[in-house]
Amino acid sequence: MNPLRPPLLESVFRALNLGAIVLDGERHVVLWNSWMARHAGLPSEQVLGQDFFAVCPGLRGGRVDAAIQHALYNNFPSLLSQTLNKAPFDLYLRGQRIQQAVEVTPIAVAGAPRHCLIQVTDVSIAVGREKLLREQAMVLRSQSFADGLTGIANRRHFDVAMEKEHRRAKRGGTPLSLLMIDIDHFKPYNDHYGHQKGDQCLIQVATALAGMLKRPCDLMARYGGEEFAMILPETDPEQAWRMAESIRARAEALAIPHQRNSDPSRLVTVSIGIATQPAAAPVAIEALIGAADRALYQAKRGGRNRIAAA
Repeated sequence: MNPLRPPLLESVFRALNLGAIVLDGERHVVLWNSWMARHAGLPSEQVLGQDFFAVCPGLRGGRVDAAIQHALYNNFPSLLSQTLNKAPFDLYLRGQRIQQAVEVTPIAVAGAPRHCLIQVTDVSIAVGREKLLREQAMVLRSQSFADGLTGIANRRHFDVAMEKEHRRAKRGGTPLSLLMIDIDHFKPYNDHYGHQKGDQCLIQVATALAGMLKRPCDLMARYGGEEFAMILPETDPEQAWRMAESIRARAEALAIPHQRNSDPSRLVTVSIGIATQPAAAPVAIEALIGAADRALYQAKRGGRNRIAAA
């Protein structure tokens, strides 16, 4: 004698913490467990014997429909990807639509046409956890690529972008310019005004200069201390010089007082070194950075608040 008598089967299906639906060969509902009744708002008495797609018309012609056909007529089970089918059934918990994983399995019934079992699992918590992890990963990635003080790109971001733009310039035969920018007499500024004012100065200068970039491919990064680097793809020496002059003038226009600056303006100023990789003669990244550094040193040695090109 089969120990799973109908009352016991009914209790088992009632206890399941997932949706269980059984369809006969004509796609009529022969089982609709209490989980489905609770979350769909349709009691089993209202559903049993009905055509499945009269109960769930929104599923007709979709992936659940195809999975049912595969199970009933091809004896083929299906597991619907949660990524592609986030919530096929109209199921709700506390007013929120339940995220679902759906599995459709053929069932052999002695002396009767094949049936199929549809299992619906609530994966809302798992989906929420995955979303949170993705968001946290994005935050960590942005933090790992951003300078903690100024909010612009950091040295790591600069290294990655420089590598990418250097390859792109070589591949496309286009010029690549690099600007090294240094705040003049920053140590005396820090000593005179204090580190808090020094940090505010760095933030103000970085924000203003980064705001001058108009193209998505351009990048300004904090290279270290009071030194910044600006990558300008597809920019020739003349264009780079014009950009550098705009940057120099913008920094001075901020009118940040600097009593320890030897410049007559007694304002915070910047010196800039320019190096350009010609379209026809690519050089190593280290050589380009070295050339921009030497040009920056030349600008500082020449009196600061000025530009020099390699």
